[in-house]
This record gives sequence, structure tokens and C-alpha cells, in this order.
Amino acid sequence: MPTKSNNIGYAVVGLGGISQAAVLPAFAHSKNANLIALVTGDREKGKKLAAQFDARHVFAYDEFEGCLETPDIDAVYVATPPGEHERYTLAAANARKHVLCEKPLAATVEEARNMVDTCRRNGVQLMTGYRKYFEPASRTLKNLITSGELGRIDIIHSLFTEFRSFGDNSPAWFFSKALSGGGPLMDLGVYCVNTCRWLLNEDPVTASAVSWAGDPRCYKEVEEGVLFQLDFRSGVKLQGTSTYGAAFSSFIHVHGEKGWAELSPAFPFEEERRISGKIGGRWFAETFEPIDEFALELDYFATCIHQGSTPEPNGEQGLRDLIIINAIYEAARKGIRTPIPY
Repeated sequence: MPTKSNNIGYAVVGLGGISQAAVLPAFAHSKNANLIALVTGDREKGKKLAAQFDARHVFAYDEFEGCLETPDIDAVYVATPPGEHERYTLAAANARKHVLCEKPLAATVEEARNMVDTCRRNGVQLMTGYRKYFEPASRTLKNLITSGELGRIDIIHSLFTEFRSFGDNSPAWFFSKALSGGGPLMDLGVYCVNTCRWLLNEDPVTASAVSWAGDPRCYKEVEEGVLFQLDFRSGVKLQGTSTYGAAFSSFIHVHGEKGWAELSPAFPFEEERRISGKIGGRWFAETFEPIDEFALELDYFATCIHQGSTPEPNGEQGLRDLIIINAIYEAARKGIRTPIPY
């Protein structure tokens, strides 16, 4: 049950870069989410962050079961590497705690399916951490599509790139298939896949792709980059790119029979965003200042828990994205267009 303050109490599992930069600070901006506990592999780091962000408890990873017995904890935010998502999600679900899990939902389709099934069986909510559903610029782009202002959509181009090289400060798990599930397609391309599915309110049916790997010191187990195409039954085609070989950049270009629109940058949480384009021969542009997307995410999930409603980016959506990504990897491996087996 929710805490006495009528807010939802969260435990955050994993105190890496995304937690320190975005998840933990978001609780100060949240309207109905309380930070109760931190779960970490480094107790000293946990104590420092607990003091900084006003968390009441610190637990080691091997104390997670004890964490779940804390009465004020209603939900768990899982922010570990993807290969560890299943472990903490299953434990939380079996303790009847709701789960908000960072993307990608898991390292494999099988792990994600087990997470979805276990949460459903225990009657708890499972939400995949897709921030774009709540961010005003992305919602504006979606409205341009759903309202018909762009007409019938023909093609979407989306890209998300980030430069990672041997010897930089990238955590080792980014290059471990067991922990990451893959390279930039899993880390970055999942945004291209999920956001465009959400924009179109449609799932793709086939995939084709080419992948590559450069420096073998980094890319023994995962790819360095992927170019992929997803085909939708409506006729829309998505051209996507994700790579660790280029500077930090992202965009979504949507092209329809009446006009086109561009959102750039599309996926970071700390940058100003711009939508521009041309519809019916008339130019338009709008700028959006950065907002705390993670606070919006925490509050939205808290509302879903209170109301007993299924979150829009639920576990099933995270599972579908992994099924699509798996088909992209298979298409790149075989060099043929591959059906997506939902």
C-alpha cells in the first residue's frame, strides 16, 4: 500500500551514472514520489548519496530482500545494467512491490518475458523507463502525426549516436553482451525503435539491417554500430541508426504527404529541443527548454499505482522493443529481411 503521506515510496537499485545524474535528483522535483532507500554494491558511495538526496536507508545488493521488507517502500526503480534487471525485478514482484525499470527492459527477450509474466502473476505494475512519453517536444511531434497535419506518413528517419572508444571512461559493462544485451542498438537505438512506435501507434512487421564493429579491444562481444530499416503494415518505413562511433547526436525526421517535421535533439534529457518543419508550404519552429523528465516519469508511475491503471510504457512495450531489436540483430547477421515474431 502507498505510504501514509499518500506518496509512493521508492527504492532505487543501482547508483551508476544515470541514477546520480538524473534519477536521484528527480525526487526533489517530484510531486508524489518519495526516495526511501538506495541499493548499491558500494556502501560508502551509498551513504554519501543517501545524505545528498535524503534517502532514509542504504542496502547492499545482497541485502535486497531486507530492503523489500521496508514498510514504506511501494515501488523499486531498477537502474542496474540490463543483464541484472531480471534479478531485481523478480525479487521485487515476488515481494509485491511495483517496478519501474530502466530501458532496455532486459538483456534478452527471455528475461524480459519472465519479468512481464512474474509481475502480472503477482499483480504488480511493471513500467519501462521511456521518458519521451511525458516530454513536451516529443508529445508535440506526436500530435502533429495523430492530428493528420502531416498527412499520411511515408518515412521516418531516426538517429542516436554517442562516441565511446577504448580507454575512455565508459563502464566495462557497456561492452559485455551478458550485461548490456548488445551495443548501441540496445543502449541508444531502443529509443529510436520505441519512440517511433509510440509516435505511429503501430508496430513494425519486418526488419533489415547492417552492423559493424571497429576496434576489437572494445567490440569483441557487441557491435559498434547498426543501420536498420523497419517496415510497418501501413506502409511507413523507419530508417534508424545507432552507433558508438560518432559524436553525441540524435534526431527524428517525419515525412508525410502534407509536410515534414524534425525533432532535434530528440533523446537527451539535459538539452534544449527544437521542432521545425514545413507544412503546406509554411515553415514553423518551436523551442522547448529542458525539464525534469525523470520527475514526470516517477510521478506518472506513482499515479498509475494509486489508480491501479496500467502505465502506457508498460513491461509489454519493453518486451516488444526487445523482440524488434532481436529481429534487427538477426537481419544483420543473416543479411536478409526478417519477420518480427511477436
